[in-house]
Amino acid sequence: MNRLAYSQSPYLLQHASNPVDWWPWGEEAITEAKRRDVPILLSVGYASCHLRLPTNHWCHVMAHESFEDPALAALLNEHFVAVKVDREERPDVDAVYMEAVQAATGQGGWPMTVFLTPDTEPFYFGTYFPPEPRHGMPSFRQVLEGVRGAWADRRDEVSEVAGRIVADLAGRSLAESLSEGERRPPGPEDLATALMGLTREFDAVHGGFGGAPKFPPSMALEFLLRHHARTGSAGALEMVEATCAAMARGGIYDQLGGGFARYAVDREWVVPHFEKMLYDNALLCRIYAHLWRATGSDLARRIALETADFMVRELRTDQGGFASALDADSDDGTGRHTEGTYYVWTPEQLRTVLGEEDAAFAATYFGVTEEGTFEEGASVLQLPDAGGLVDAQRVASVRERLLAARAERPRPGRDDKVVASWNGLAIAALAETGAYFDRPDLVQAATDAADLLVRVHMDWQARLHRTSKDGTAGGNAGVLEDYADVAEGFLALASVTGEGVWVEFAGFFLDTVLVQFTAPDGSLYDTAADAERLIRRPQDPTDGATPSGWTAAAGALLSYAALTGSALHRDAAERALGIVTALGGRAPRFIGWGLAVAEAALDGPREIAVVGPADDPATRALHRAALLGTAPGAVVALGAPGADAAAEVPLLMARPLVDGAPAAYVCRHFTCERPTTDPEELAERLRN
Repeated sequence: MNRLAYSQSPYLLQHASNPVDWWPWGEEAITEAKRRDVPILLSVGYASCHLRLPTNHWCHVMAHESFEDPALAALLNEHFVAVKVDREERPDVDAVYMEAVQAATGQGGWPMTVFLTPDTEPFYFGTYFPPEPRHGMPSFRQVLEGVRGAWADRRDEVSEVAGRIVADLAGRSLAESLSEGERRPPGPEDLATALMGLTREFDAVHGGFGGAPKFPPSMALEFLLRHHARTGSAGALEMVEATCAAMARGGIYDQLGGGFARYAVDREWVVPHFEKMLYDNALLCRIYAHLWRATGSDLARRIALETADFMVRELRTDQGGFASALDADSDDGTGRHTEGTYYVWTPEQLRTVLGEEDAAFAATYFGVTEEGTFEEGASVLQLPDAGGLVDAQRVASVRERLLAARAERPRPGRDDKVVASWNGLAIAALAETGAYFDRPDLVQAATDAADLLVRVHMDWQARLHRTSKDGTAGGNAGVLEDYADVAEGFLALASVTGEGVWVEFAGFFLDTVLVQFTAPDGSLYDTAADAERLIRRPQDPTDGATPSGWTAAAGALLSYAALTGSALHRDAAERALGIVTALGGRAPRFIGWGLAVAEAALDGPREIAVVGPADDPATRALHRAALLGTAPGAVVALGAPGADAAAEVPLLMARPLVDGAPAAYVCRHFTCERPTTDPEELAERLRN
């Protein structure tokens, strides 16, 4: 066992028995490299990383081929300090060196392999290296030998290269490149331009944007829903409906157990990369719930609820939080771990479970063929036939029996690491889905996760730990997305439950954003001012698999200002939105959450205060109408009239009952229309 045996990270623990003398990232490893005067090998990945490459290799293959090889490990141990990083624990380290890899090679991915000087300056890059030369790639041994030789014989050249790379990274500040005109929040014309950009990239045949591989465009979909709500754009809504229907009917969606895989390797959504991430499912659960809210779609309702149930059933931890991911691989019955084995079916397997007649029905319904849509004649279940009447009872029976049979297969591994930001996304999704569909169990699951974040992830200074495992916080400081997404989740939970304490906690986290993450020009950094100093302080406003910390913070700041009347937080949100003005027209797919926040800012956002006794059916009816309003980014405050509720949520201040009856106030910037006691009138106001 090596030093990784003491880690909480499932990814690092996977490498704890390697003959490589791994170090976790930290000052001790850097000091050791300086003492020995050797380069650092930095290897970055994550537990469920199984990237499907054309050569049919996965991220963990390099570990099996190279890091478990005693001879190769001996070479590595003698001439390098080997450092292993879980990118989900240390997104800052990953971001800084991934930027260097992409700048140098034009591409990136995991595992990421970077060679650093003892001062942590990068000078040679790659991703996967095979054990033997292959497909134009050198072997890992050749790479090690080459870097060792360069370090020994051409040190000045290595230092010069490293210095140039660091200088280049230092000059890549996007915020500093903004013109004065781009530092303003986006206006209606900017958002219309972004819509046109998305329309040009939209796949009108298969839904989604771009070609293969195709990722769920969650943030862009939220923008399109909000744009439709504000402007009535039919085209924006059509893109959401087409994309959500295609994903729900495709192989990227688990047709038996619910929940979405990470992405599809094809543009038709048929064959997924089978890992299931908490963040994807949280974001998509919320999107389908919002689509139902806008259209009443039965499909959207079903997918939102099934995805919520998947998260609670498969990802909830004993402590009440939500685990990071389910692996793509599982045992195929021969001791080998193979991607997709748990999920795919052959016609013969259907016959074994269902019998001939129901197997034939299931094969047609789920698109299972003798040729298969995956590997070795197996098929990924999908719903290829969008028309015709289907026997719902028969489908339910078939699905139940197949799900029971699948449960007997070896299950994919689970990454039990609890990540603060991803749990914030899950809290928002579960709270809203539970409220929309009268599922108090989902709201309770959201509350339990929020409790865990307060008890375990938050310290006495209201600073967040990014990760925990088994109820114990890890040693990794929260980054911007943690503070932003947890605040977003807590504000959504407060709107649903009427418990103002969640607004107060969100305020603590957003105050930290203002003090620790915000630059004088209003731009936002991904790491705190007092965080570990890296070769560059990361600052990325663009969406990846999740909303960027920058735009997520803008959204949470805007919502908090709407609930509290804080001009400080409103101003910070508007200054942060300048980046959306700069990028929205050029790359709308990659700043979708920022565009969604901009829609809310243009609309106000609407502030709805519902006052009345919690146990009064009239209060509950008004509250439900408020939650189901489609006004972009609207905030909802619920409480009994009086000073106590207003102390926690200032939006409730001076909002009396109307003739003794519960009432709702619709406001913008704390200026309110006349109150109403009629849920239908409230709903109508929130549609306009």
